[in-house]
Amino acid sequence: MIPVISFVGRSDCGKTTYLEKLIRELKLRNFKVAIVKHDVHGFEIDKPGKDTWRHAQAGADVVCISSPQKMAMIKKVDEELKLEEVIQYIDGVDIIFTEGYKREAKTRIEVFRKAACDSPLCANTELLAMASDVVLYDDVPTFSLEDPAPMADFLVKKVLGK
Repeated sequence: MIPVISFVGRSDCGKTTYLEKLIRELKLRNFKVAIVKHDVHGFEIDKPGKDTWRHAQAGADVVCISSPQKMAMIKKVDEELKLEEVIQYIDGVDIIFTEGYKREAKTRIEVFRKAACDSPLCANTELLAMASDVVLYDDVPTFSLEDPAPMADFLVKKVLGK
């Protein structure tokens, strides 16, 4: 089973920026990483006029596009899928990160930036670790927002068991 770690935090606390750094660090160590981003507002990734957009507009329930470099799938759903359902589509990776699934019961790492956040989102008992510019909980490992290497070391040892 692929481990799933949810990166959570209040809006504009730096989750995406931190995840970019951490993903790059793990890729340098030859790990395969997947990420699932939660978007409560809905989203569009197809560009109007492109073939895949035209196929979806014609009523296709699933639209896939494939090239030598990547593959994407858009699937219409009647209601939002649970995270467990989404991750069933992912294979061939060492770890799955999620961003924004704060209501799901997954292992959590909170991203907290003092200048942008009034208070943490999670209690200390809900967290595996924090990425922050300030230590909020003495009993939760806290890693710098600037240097992802120590967090990568922690995840490799604690989560990936290597």
